[in-house]
Amino acid sequence: MPDHLSRRSALKSAVALGLGGLLGSTAACTPEERPRELTVAGGESGGFYLEFATLLADLLQRERVAERAVALTTGGSLENIQRVLSGEATFAVALADAAAQATAPGGKSTQPGEGLVALGKVYQNYVHCIVREDSGIQTFADLAGKTAGVGEVGSGTTLTAGRIITAAGLSGPGRALKQVNLGLNQALASLKDGSIDVMIQSGGVPTAPIAAAAQGIAVRLLDLSDLIPATRAESGFFYDRVLIPANSYGDAPAVWTIGVANLLLCRRDLADHVVRQTVELLVEQAQDLVPKSSTGVQFLSPETLINTAGVPLHPAAEAAYRRLHG
Repeated sequence: MPDHLSRRSALKSAVALGLGGLLGSTAACTPEERPRELTVAGGESGGFYLEFATLLADLLQRERVAERAVALTTGGSLENIQRVLSGEATFAVALADAAAQATAPGGKSTQPGEGLVALGKVYQNYVHCIVREDSGIQTFADLAGKTAGVGEVGSGTTLTAGRIITAAGLSGPGRALKQVNLGLNQALASLKDGSIDVMIQSGGVPTAPIAAAAQGIAVRLLDLSDLIPATRAESGFFYDRVLIPANSYGDAPAVWTIGVANLLLCRRDLADHVVRQTVELLVEQAQDLVPKSSTGVQFLSPETLINTAGVPLHPAAEAAYRRLHG
């Protein structure tokens, strides 16, 4: 059976279970004029956000959803969300906890109809908590009083890392883990030269710049799974137990960590036909949207596309999933 047909069959079952309580139709579409340009807010150079955003933009242009589509280099989730809400970008790749914060009452400043909605869960993010092998640091508790790179300003990593640090009791006097805003590549350089003790980065597995750095310095990934109950209690049920496989980064062994869904977002007033065509690409051409460096197990699963962690689907996305369900 062709791959796109098997994916559609799998999606039928998933949507039947997941969309039972959702609305089944959308308002009539405006004439389906092809947009001149679509933009996908991605992330920083070398990261999965930008790689996925670039693949999506290429596919949107190739399939003539728009005359032109481009990926934007950004600081990450928080910046991406603001760019979409302000109209600077069409789509945003963002962590579910950041998206939920933006869609919560009082969490955004928009006109009616301009709120943030999802097209689907596109892949799983893994929180990487990385120390040098020669640091002597064995557990997250050992980081008390040390210095952490926690992502670039505007990244979802800063939000997630801050929540984990608070849940671990490392934000108060005497035990505080000092948080420094460093992007992926800056943090790797700082970890290498010893100016930070740990870097926290959210991304796919493997994240290419981390894998490259691990060829030069021995690294250890800290197990964060014990912090999931406290992080959920403090900040919500966005955080899951996920495994980073052995040898993803040099000789580092497998480690359990915290996973956060990554969503593709847009504004509610995005044209229905653009949303519908984009959802069809997510479902039927997923093979073109998986970064080459990926292990391939965390992307665009038919069973999880509609699991958007409480962030509402765009009405046209709901309708598209229902139509694909048959």
